[in-house]
Amino acid sequence: MKKFLLLITILTSVAAISCGDDSEVDREARVVIETVAPAAVPSATAIPAEGVVLTLDWFPNANHAGIYEAVERGYFADAGLNVSVVPPADPSAILSLVAGGHSDFGMFYQPDLMQARNAGVPVIAVAGVVQRPLNSMMALKSSGIDRPGKLAGKKVGYPGIPWNEAMLTTMLEADGLSRGDVELVDVGFALTQALLAGTVDAVVGAYWTHELIVLENEGYEANVILPDDWGVPTYYELILVVSEKTVRDRPEMVKKFVQAFSRGYQQALADPQGSIDTMLRMNPDAQIDEAVDRAGVELIVPLWESETQPFGSLAPERWSSFADWMKSRDLVDDSLQPTAAYDSSFAVK
Repeated sequence: MKKFLLLITILTSVAAISCGDDSEVDREARVVIETVAPAAVPSATAIPAEGVVLTLDWFPNANHAGIYEAVERGYFADAGLNVSVVPPADPSAILSLVAGGHSDFGMFYQPDLMQARNAGVPVIAVAGVVQRPLNSMMALKSSGIDRPGKLAGKKVGYPGIPWNEAMLTTMLEADGLSRGDVELVDVGFALTQALLAGTVDAVVGAYWTHELIVLENEGYEANVILPDDWGVPTYYELILVVSEKTVRDRPEMVKKFVQAFSRGYQQALADPQGSIDTMLRMNPDAQIDEAVDRAGVELIVPLWESETQPFGSLAPERWSSFADWMKSRDLVDDSLQPTAAYDSSFAVK
């Protein structure tokens, strides 16, 4: 049952939202959107701006720096868009908000999007943001664990996300072990706490651009073991998503949004620390760990683009190879068409 908890939550929310304005989920969705104060948008034109809501995948952090640059510098306003940036009240409900039209865009993750699409959720990716996995296996350096093959007989913590277990299994098999060689422990999102307490010997599901820095700031060194070094295909950690209906009914708005969104990230690429200044300035009441995000943005910037893939790109081979892997691990069924999960026509060439 637990393997499909997040997906069931998404599907239940989508169904409830589609039932009408009187549903409890619908009322909750509107409250989330209407009560979070939108970022101030400078007025760049006398023509009334088109209102757009973007829901983040998590609280504001370095991954979102380009978004706040686009808002503060008026890139969205220049495109005739009045964009409200909303942290999620419930991260598991983001796709349901987007699918139901209560949020125009969302920040989400390629693996989760593919599972949701496999279950019929009509949401697609229109821009790639982080072009390589941030998810990782992590162990304290003092443990001597620096590769999956050293986990035999050990306890591994994870956040209860099903596909993270499949990731762990693939990494173990790539280094001569099997899933049965380790004990998997659901520690929720208290990954660093479980590691420091000795509850587990290693964790998966830890972002090496966040948890690693948290550990270092507390005086601990850690080994990071990347999934795409051990049998898991490279995938997009963070993507910009929109509903199929919005793409069909408002393609010009989507195009303008993606272009302004990309301009914001280009600015963040040019001045990473300045983009953190912008994010902090625009979120004075948010609980942002400035030290973590200032260090994290320097790690993330190289992942927003690469020599072969510019910012926003959605490379077909990353979708097909990851879909094949998910099918091989029974995370999705054979009916999933990876080419239907994204639309690269809006990305800035």
